[in-house]
Amino acid sequence: MTWRALVMVVMVVCATHAQTLRKVATIDLPGPKGERFDYLAMDDEDHWLLSAHLGPGILYVIDMQTDKLVKAIPGVPGITGLEYEPGLRKVYTSDWGEEKIGIVDLQSMKVVKRLATAAKPNGSTYAAPFHKLYVVNTLGKAVAVIDVQKDEIVKTLEFKSETGMPQYDSVARRVYVNLRNTNEVAEIDPATDSVLGSYPVEGCRYNHGMAIDSEHHRGFLLCNATKTLTVFALDAHKAVAHLPIPTGADVVKFDPGLGVSTQHVRAVSSQFSSKMMRITIENLRILPCKRWCTALVWILRHTAFTRRNSKRTGSRLLE
Repeated sequence: MTWRALVMVVMVVCATHAQTLRKVATIDLPGPKGERFDYLAMDDEDHWLLSAHLGPGILYVIDMQTDKLVKAIPGVPGITGLEYEPGLRKVYTSDWGEEKIGIVDLQSMKVVKRLATAAKPNGSTYAAPFHKLYVVNTLGKAVAVIDVQKDEIVKTLEFKSETGMPQYDSVARRVYVNLRNTNEVAEIDPATDSVLGSYPVEGCRYNHGMAIDSEHHRGFLLCNATKTLTVFALDAHKAVAHLPIPTGADVVKFDPGLGVSTQHVRAVSSQFSSKMMRITIENLRILPCKRWCTALVWILRHTAFTRRNSKRTGSRLLE
């Protein structure tokens, strides 16, 4: 079966030029067809890419120097988020299928511990100076705080809203969490794990994805109900800009090297199953965005087609 769809990727850039994406490799993975993928993470120490295959509950470890699969680690049912901790050679997986947080040892390539947690463990962020990992429990309306030296949950913070993605601000030394039912952002002090406040995000509803520019004290929030990428001033606790995005936006990432915030659409990640995605740039247009940035909207058209006579999953890497 062949089908076409339009995908939009929004970038907030502090310059007037941008690089185009180009395919650099294709990596075959052994998972079953038609099963959804979710988050990616990097192990820069080993040059490994970590990929969450949510459907079958597999964590893939991929060598980015050889573009080869190192290991397919089973036993992480419903894996959504994952976080690599530098220096510890451990990966923490949010395993929605069993409502637990898995701890994977990358030396033995096995799940060595499971921590029971509230409903739907999801995204996570690591506050390195405090040796703490913060995992949101989206449907449990909570955030689990893990001491990565003990591999224990030391505190659970409860909220009156479903929790969206968290991020750690390395300059302010604060953890921020989306509260997507109340359209707020919560601020946590990792020194005490106390909630310092919850701030309304005007013009934004159902904020789920989040990225942070620590240097400029800016948060980038994906507001699904209003279909906007909202720029939030973390020091002033207010929204300063709203950019249009397509329906279904899920993950946003900030590149501190390029000053780029990239909005990632769910349709791209969820379709990396039994399909290969051929992505070409259809159009590029520039939108004004206050004095401090220029918004670039890349409209991407991708063609997906089923790989015949194969039980392997193809995924393409872009840079």
